[in-house]
Amino acid sequence: MRRLFLASLFKEVSHIFENFANENLTGKTVTFIPIAALPDKLDFHIKYSKELLARMGLIVDELEISTATNLEIVNKLENNDYIYVAGGNTFFLLQEMNSSGAGNLIKKQINAGKLFIGESAGAILAAPDIEYARDTDNPLAAPHLKTYDALDVIDFYPVPHYKDESLMEAVEKVIAKYNTKLQLVPFSNSQAILVMGKEKQIVSNTDDGEVAR
Repeated sequence: MRRLFLASLFKEVSHIFENFANENLTGKTVTFIPIAALPDKLDFHIKYSKELLARMGLIVDELEISTATNLEIVNKLENNDYIYVAGGNTFFLLQEMNSSGAGNLIKKQINAGKLFIGESAGAILAAPDIEYARDTDNPLAAPHLKTYDALDVIDFYPVPHYKDESLMEAVEKVIAKYNTKLQLVPFSNSQAILVMGKEKQIVSNTDDGEVAR
């Protein structure tokens, strides 16, 4: 059964993840993929996320897919307990996923039941395609990207950072443009989308959750 934890900002919903994982995290391994953060130089954000995971007791095994060998990519994705794809530029992320072959391997692991954590761009990556993110991310960051087809492990389109002040205009533009064409699911920095099989739920860090639209 597919299990996905999709976040806009992981640090705001990390306790929800601990409940969702529903097991002792101490000693569990997580493949941490930071590649999407490279164009925007989000080093501090990546460092904080890794520290947060470590404080949960997880062993963070970073995977730099743009430089790792195919054997390293396969070993880490297959053998670690969880997969975490950090936020950043969605188009650059997909470009590197495709060129490294990591995308297909991640999809295979998700379909086999491995828990996937996607943050912002990492959440969008799970959708059927990422073209709808053109107004929130810069496609020019990925000059070698030949297709917008993404992991396609969910049947909806996450819209992270809903009502975030700094991204409000861009997010509203996405919703206005695609709301009648795609099954958009906007969610805020304080919410997470929990996917179990074909069921999905939006959970807030201030309540017990509500069924997603």
